[in-house]
Amino acid sequence: MSIGPKRFTPPACNIADFPAIDAVFISHNHSDHLSYPSVKEIVRNYPRVHFFVALGVAKWFHDSGITAVTEMDWWDDAEVVLERTTSSDVIESITAFISCLPTQHGSLRTPFDRDRTLWASWTIKSGGKSVWFAGDTGYRYLPEGIEELGPGFDELPRNPQFAQIGKLRGPFDLGLIPIGGYQPRSVWSPIHASPYDAVEIFQDTRCAKAIGIHWGAWPLTCEPPEQPPEKLKEALKCKGLPETGLFDVCAIGESREF
Repeated sequence: MSIGPKRFTPPACNIADFPAIDAVFISHNHSDHLSYPSVKEIVRNYPRVHFFVALGVAKWFHDSGITAVTEMDWWDDAEVVLERTTSSDVIESITAFISCLPTQHGSLRTPFDRDRTLWASWTIKSGGKSVWFAGDTGYRYLPEGIEELGPGFDELPRNPQFAQIGKLRGPFDLGLIPIGGYQPRSVWSPIHASPYDAVEIFQDTRCAKAIGIHWGAWPLTCEPPEQPPEKLKEALKCKGLPETGLFDVCAIGESREF
């Protein structure tokens, strides 16, 4: 028997369908982002996989019998070298540079361990290209009585660490930025960005392009699960940015090449 909300949409594919998984980056330990059955299935299908986690999360992996894990703090950097043998027995190597970076969220596995482990965003740079994975994040706290884009909204404090990420580790070719799980704002704004917040995060972090994530899978909040992409277009238009081609979303199961 499973406990908790049911998925709004089924998974687009099975874990075993991927041609290869070399590394997995865990943003935080909430159960919808760190699933024991999924992690064990990844290891079973890709035994050479390596996990990257923020401070305190490695113990969960060790307790699960998984030792191929690297624990990092915000602003830590690492270099990863992957080697593969081609069909003609030539050893090829790929080098990637990893950074663990701030985000605005939280952590929890049980009612008794709130914020005992760190949450993070991640950047991966390889082959002259870079991607920033935001994980789950808020951007500003929207108190009750202030409406998004209403009077007083622009004066609310923003999290300055996203601009620091853009300055110190950016720019990025692609950002993976959350756009869902935002209503009501007085409840969720500290830990979940709205589409309007997401556009500002996109600008702060100096991403050339972005894909909206964290929507359409789990109905955890009050907005309709399919609403975030439309709100994202409204936010881009409000900022004077193109509604398509810059910060887009993929349909569930769609692939996009950059």
